[in-house]
Formats: sequence, structure tokens, C-alpha cells
Amino acid sequence: MKRMILLKNNGFSNQMVRNTIETIKSLYFEDGIPWVVGYSGGKDSTATLQLVWFALRELSSEEKKHKPVHVISTDTLVESPVISHWVIRSLKKMEKHAKKESLPIQVHSLKPAINNTFWVNLIGRGYPAPSNLFRWCTSRLKIEPSNNFVKEMVARHGEAILVLGTRKAESKQRAKIMEKYAQKRVRDLLSPSGSLPNSLVFSPIESWSNDDVWMLLMQYMNPWEQSNKELLSMYRGASTEGECPLVVDTTTPSCGSSRFGCWVCTLVSEDKSMAAMIQNDEEKEWMYPLLKLRNELADSEKDRERRDFRRMDGSLLYFKNRLVHGPYTKKSREYWLKRVLQIEEQLKEYGPEEFNNLKLILDDELREIRKIWLFDKHEFDDSLPRIYEEVRGKEFPYYDDVSTGPFGKEEWDILKDLCKDEDILFELQTSLVDIAQRNRLLSSRQKALKSIEEKIKRSFFTNEEDAEEMARKRFEKKNKIEGKLFDLGGGTSK
Repeated sequence: MKRMILLKNNGFSNQMVRNTIETIKSLYFEDGIPWVVGYSGGKDSTATLQLVWFALRELSSEEKKHKPVHVISTDTLVESPVISHWVIRSLKKMEKHAKKESLPIQVHSLKPAINNTFWVNLIGRGYPAPSNLFRWCTSRLKIEPSNNFVKEMVARHGEAILVLGTRKAESKQRAKIMEKYAQKRVRDLLSPSGSLPNSLVFSPIESWSNDDVWMLLMQYMNPWEQSNKELLSMYRGASTEGECPLVVDTTTPSCGSSRFGCWVCTLVSEDKSMAAMIQNDEEKEWMYPLLKLRNELADSEKDRERRDFRRMDGSLLYFKNRLVHGPYTKKSREYWLKRVLQIEEQLKEYGPEEFNNLKLILDDELREIRKIWLFDKHEFDDSLPRIYEEVRGKEFPYYDDVSTGPFGKEEWDILKDLCKDEDILFELQTSLVDIAQRNRLLSSRQKALKSIEEKIKRSFFTNEEDAEEMARKRFEKKNKIEGKLFDLGGGTSK
């Protein structure tokens, strides 16, 4: 049942498309190893999946039963709302049309574990906004969910073949990596995965250009009936040039430079795609609060002020004549929570109708954050339900999730008054009180003693200035000792 709709040729090599489809069909029958197709909703993954779909569509009913093709899409839970909405619609249509055409395609939407989401780590644990020096987000939000799925396939079937939309034309670095793994091939067209054992990678469009991809998407109707013209419009909207022309020479801008990703991404100095999307389309202006919060997260100097001068484990790191700040303070974590909830309410009120139920932060994430604040941070004032009620104007629906113990905000405030402006002393006292209360039983005393010791070690200092002076002296002493060892070793450090 062939449903490819070919429009005007425009010089596009249809033979290349035909050859690619035949290659996919041939490789599909070579073995019984299941395929896992990566789909992000972008142009390359869409083109790759269309080609796989076209190939499967040409098979007989019996041939379609040869082996399953799994389509996986990872939702980081902080994707751009517009892109997330697009991908969700697309996955639903895939399921519907794959079933209708009796294709061996199974669709899977993957998400990070709830205790490892962006907001649970940033607001809950206090991880600072990701940077190139501390890029904690990618592995937790994107890599782990997809890798876990592939590992499950390997455990079940012994091997897995990943079908990806990677292309050498994306960048010189990408081409270099692909060439490196291509040299290690033990089978034609299948490269070993660099990170997943017993997994092979098939890249059907590895030699295609940006224009090849766009011409395929524009010439052939999307088989699950998601508009490729709408996809082109999204790329156009996310381009600072405001257009996606055909590349005729090296000076012509291409839509290939548009990038969609997490709206909270602080790994780049500026989110040009979201800014361009808002600038180029007045219907996207409702997204401005997201861009504003993202820029606030990316403000490195203010970000330093919002963070504890100690590392997560209480240690000090002295670098370039000052302390390297660690996790967000309690005040900052509460601030970020309030901002996210406020923006979510704004978007529901002023955003398009299809985003009325938009969730920037899930209820399950709020529940996890609350547990971390109560049990790991020993913040028994239990501020999350109050912040929730203040912003949303209704009671926190999961108040009875956990036992908060006999102490609450009243006791918290009493200790605050007693400690006056001694913040470190106050943190120590609240932690000790909570640890003692939660470890009343004799069987948990040993664990309590260890926790108490850790908290006391965190509080050796009066304030940040005192801690920095201590760290500076340690640093100078270490350098002095290493210098002496260097001299004693005849110029070689030991």
C-alpha cells in the first residue's frame, strides 16, 4: 500500500530516496535484532522515521511480522512547550496510523525517573543551573531514559540496532565521530555504539545534506499525517533570520542551524531559538516568561549569590582566590519554586487554549521535592505546601504524603529567633533537632551519630568570610608542602 505523494522534482535526487528505502528494507531482513528508532520531532529524526515507515509500508503482511520496530522519544519534562506539544501529538498519530496500516511499529514516550528530573535536582537538592563545568542535566534527563530502554531490549533479545538521524553534515565533530565508529564496523552500515554494549547504530541519512532532508520532508507526505510544513514553520520561527531558504552557496543561512531543546537550558549563553520564536511570531509571545526565567537561571553572578559557599557535602573548594559556591540555599530553592509555579499560572491564563493544562512542574515532582527538603535537608518548617497554597490559592493536595513529625514552622521560628543572625548556627541547630527527633529508636542511633557528625563538620565556620580564610590558609599550606617536596625530589614533585 504505497502512499508517497511526490510533488515537483525541483532537482532533488529521487533515486537517492529510492536507494535508501531499499537499503532499509534489505537491512531489516538481515537478522531478527529489534530496531530502536530515535525520534525527537526534529527534521533529521522525522526524515529517518519517514524513510523507515515507507520501507515497512512496502512489505507484505507476512514480512511485516519479521521483527518489531520501536520508536522512542524522550521527554525531559522541560522541553519547549510548543515542541513538547508537537511531539505528543505526533506520537499519538504514529500509534494510530501504525495500527491502521498493520506496521510492526511500537511507540514509546520515555521520561526521566521522578527523583532525577530537572526541578527535583535544582529546586529539591539545590543543584546549580547546569553549566559546561557542571553539566549534570544531559545524562539524567536524556541519556539515561533512552539507554535504559535500549539495555532492556538487549537484555531481552541479546542485541539491539539503533536507527538514528545522525548526519556527517551536522558538524565536523559529528563527521569525525561517525567516521571513527564506521572504521570499527563488522557488518555493512552498522557501527558499534560508543556507550551501549551489544548495540549497533544504523544511520540511513548519514551522508545527506540539510537540503536533502528538507526536500524529502517537503516532497513526501508525512505518513502519520503530522504536517511537515508546520515543522518547517517551527524551524523558520526559531531562526534569527526568520526564514529557511534553500542553500545555494556557503553564505546562505540554513534552517539546520535552528535548535530546539529544553527551555531552561543554561549551557548556552543565549537561547536564540526561543528568542527568535517569540520575536518572529506574536502568537508565541506568551512564552516570554519562560525566556525571562531561563535568563535569570543563566545569570552567573547572581547565581553565585544564591548558592551556599560550601559544596553539597559541606567541604570547601578554593579557586582563583575565592570559594567556589555549591548548591542553592534554602531561600533560593524556595524562590525558584515560587517563580516556576507563578509562571505556570501566568501561562495558563494568557497562553493559547491548547496549553490550558500546561504543567511546568509535575505534582509528583513537588511531592519528591518536599520529601528531600524534609528528610535530606532537615527543613521541618515544611515550606513547600505554604508556597503552593500562596501561588495557586488552594490547599496542597498531598499534605498527608509524609509524616512531618512533632516540629513545624512554630518551632522553626523559635530557633530562628534564638540564633538571631547566626545562619550557620541556625542551620546546625535545626538539623540536629530534626536528626534527633527522627532517630529516637535505639536501632537508628548509629545512623544518627554519623549524620550529626556530618552536620557539625559543615558548621566549623562562623560565616563565609571565616570559611574562605580557612580555605585560603589550607591552600597556601598545601602549596608550601608541595613546593618543598618538589625541591627534595630534585625538581620532581612526589
